[in-house]
Amino acid sequence: MSFLTLTNLSKFYGTQCAVDNMNLSVEKGEFLTMLGPSGCGKTTTLQMIAGFVEASQGDIFLDGQNITHKAPNSRGLGIVFQSYALFPHMTVAQNVSFGLEMRRMAKAERAQRVASALALVHLSDLAQRYPRELSGGQRQRVALARALVIEPPVLLLDEPLSNLDAKLREEMQFELRQIQRKVGTTTIMVTHDQTEAMSLSDRVVVMQAGRVTQIDKPFTLYENPQTQFISTFVGKANLLQGQVKSFDGTCFIDIQGLRLKVLDGVWTEGQALIISLRPEKIQCVAPGTGRLEGAVKARFFLGSQWLYQVATAQGLLTVTCANNENVPLNEGQITGLDWSDAAMRVLP
Repeated sequence: MSFLTLTNLSKFYGTQCAVDNMNLSVEKGEFLTMLGPSGCGKTTTLQMIAGFVEASQGDIFLDGQNITHKAPNSRGLGIVFQSYALFPHMTVAQNVSFGLEMRRMAKAERAQRVASALALVHLSDLAQRYPRELSGGQRQRVALARALVIEPPVLLLDEPLSNLDAKLREEMQFELRQIQRKVGTTTIMVTHDQTEAMSLSDRVVVMQAGRVTQIDKPFTLYENPQTQFISTFVGKANLLQGQVKSFDGTCFIDIQGLRLKVLDGVWTEGQALIISLRPEKIQCVAPGTGRLEGAVKARFFLGSQWLYQVATAQGLLTVTCANNENVPLNEGQITGLDWSDAAMRVLP
């Protein structure tokens, strides 16, 4: 049995279903992220695991024990809230020590555990400061130390990096992952940030309208989305609509005159399909070459990349190219576009 298991877990608010029949298994030491837009049920799921929200039906098992109806304080889970929820009248050390005091731990052991937790998050020198004297990143680390010091079986993170600026957020992503790997705590994080989910997780659970739509490793999720929603929510994607046709025994998808080879799957003549094509999989080539051509309608400089919007007979395509020694395209310039058969994903 997995370390943490959700079985047919659902939550209803009157007739409104927030989480619909969720089944999920989390292995010990795994970093799992629940990803989805606002209102998809990811935070409600986390709160049911924590015990702050009562499940309408289903069960939650932790290390073989049913904790579905246990009080939050008896589950022993570590929680980092979006707002950090630090006690403003307590120092850093006192905030971290609070959970141990509630467990009536001996003073000497408590001091040792607090010192170890602060060292883990690189805050030993700030133990006597108050939250108001800390930066956002430092407060986030205090909240993390407070959650980890009790040595919880599971660490729950509710959008822990959302209040940080972009640069600090990226730095904290790497630091959070390193800390999690070092302590080995089973971790479940909720976020709507795709980059955060992809960079931190062993596996990602994508949710939509209260339901799980795909569970996979980040690379597999990005390269092989199972639905149109996932292909556009996890990264960017060009969606080309076409119909299945056959010619001389070969099956292909016709997209307004563009014939694209069907790589896999069993399709029927006349069936409507969508090709998902990531912008970075498309190469800009000389006009008159490649699969099709179009005019650059807009371009955007992103530092490491150029992003182009190219108007073609098949619609407006987004293309990203590395910022290298090649001369960037100008608006209005005609360019050919090409990609490999392996870059295409067929969606029903």
